[in-house]
This record gives sequence, structure tokens and C-alpha cells, in this order.
Amino acid sequence: MKNNDDHGQYTPPGEVRIMRTLPGPIERIWTYLTDPEKRSRWFAGGPMDLHVGGKVELFFQHKIIAPGETPPAQYAAVHNEGFKMPGTILRCEPPRVLSYTFDDNSDVTFELIPQDPKVLLILTHRSRGEDLASLSGYASGWHSHLAILIAQLEGTTPPPFWSTHARLKAEYQKVIPS
Repeated sequence: MKNNDDHGQYTPPGEVRIMRTLPGPIERIWTYLTDPEKRSRWFAGGPMDLHVGGKVELFFQHKIIAPGETPPAQYAAVHNEGFKMPGTILRCEPPRVLSYTFDDNSDVTFELIPQDPKVLLILTHRSRGEDLASLSGYASGWHSHLAILIAQLEGTTPPPFWSTHARLKAEYQKVIPS
């Protein structure tokens, strides 16, 4: 991995993998994945029952992560009112692996590998269906959300969410495997 702005890689068909090096320790990163309040500041809030088979209820409200930004019209409801996405925990091995169902047809896995004083995060989003076209949206979304997480962890100003997401979605669409 060259740096924390590298594009994710499409690995097997229907899968995108993004790697980031984060400021540790690993327990700190784990809390940003599992604590609803911390997770809401970079991705989505909502409760998680942290055991295999446990329920996940992600609550996306992007005005929390992108205050003062005007979203594209198609995302206005996500930005302002928000929406809930249910899921189920597939793997939970604190503080190293968290995996859960995502949307109706995919799952996401976070792997944390200590690299003192940093932590390597490997995020893998797998589509369980034939809808490969949605993979560019997942890739650009995760890329944008992880940039905000990095800024949170480093105490720096996060990049704008919506313009970053739009730019990255176009870039990922160009390289998605057929």
C-alpha cells in the first residue's frame, strides 16, 4: 500500500478491498467500528449486538459527517432525515475482526492488524448477488467514509464528503471489472 488515499482494489468478482494505515492502538480503532456514537461521526450510528448472529441497525444520517454540505438531490433524504439499515453480525473477534451483512445483498468485513504504533485496516465489501454495478458505489462510499475516519483519528479536518464521493464514484466506475 502506498498511502491512505489509494483506491480500493476489485479482487474476486463482486468484491472490493480497501486498505488503510490508521493511528493505533488497535483497541481505539475497534471502538470506532463498534461504538454507535463514534461510528456515527464517520459512517453510521446505531446499535450492534457484538456476537455472531447479533443484530446490527446502522443509522445513516450524513449531515452528521458532512455538516454544512449540500448533498446531491438524490441523497437529500439520507443527508437530512437519515435511514436505517438492518444487518446481522457474521464474525466478531474483538479487537481484530468484525463482519456483518450490509444492505440486502452484500457483507462487509473489517480486519485490524497491529503494526505498532499503527493499525492496518483491511475493509472487504462482498456482493452476494450479480449486481456488480453497485460495487463502484460501495467502493467510493467506503473510500469517502474512511477518509473521514482517518481525519477523526488524526484530529484533522475531514475532506468534504459529497464532492469526494461523486469524484471517487466516477473513478471507480471506470475501473470496475466487467
